[in-house]
Amino acid sequence: MKAFLTIALLCVSNLFMTFAWYGHLYFKKLPWFAKTGIVGVVLLSWGLAFFEYVFQVPANRIGFEANGGPYNLFQLKVIQEVISLTVFTLCAVYVFKSDKLAWNHLLGFVLLVAAVYVIFKKW
Repeated sequence: MKAFLTIALLCVSNLFMTFAWYGHLYFKKLPWFAKTGIVGVVLLSWGLAFFEYVFQVPANRIGFEANGGPYNLFQLKVIQEVISLTVFTLCAVYVFKSDKLAWNHLLGFVLLVAAVYVIFKKW
């Protein structure tokens, strides 16, 4: 259960992160947002990043093996990176509609899965 909760919280966290880091590039198409200056954009991004941390910090605390979770620090980081790129890709393709998924993206994901395997493998 802690493994699933950790991953679920990291997914929500990364959704907020994607919008905090890249949403302003997409939302500038909206009339009310196009007039927002850099200070307003930074403040809005910080506000979204707050919610990223609201989900990310508990995810790592729940998932960390020293707190009774199933993952060590390396595993948590690799899981977070895979989730981050997956959420970003889904947002870029289906929400922002700014990019198309290409073969090199898919190859990169295969290599990320290989990285997960290597990190989780008990050598």
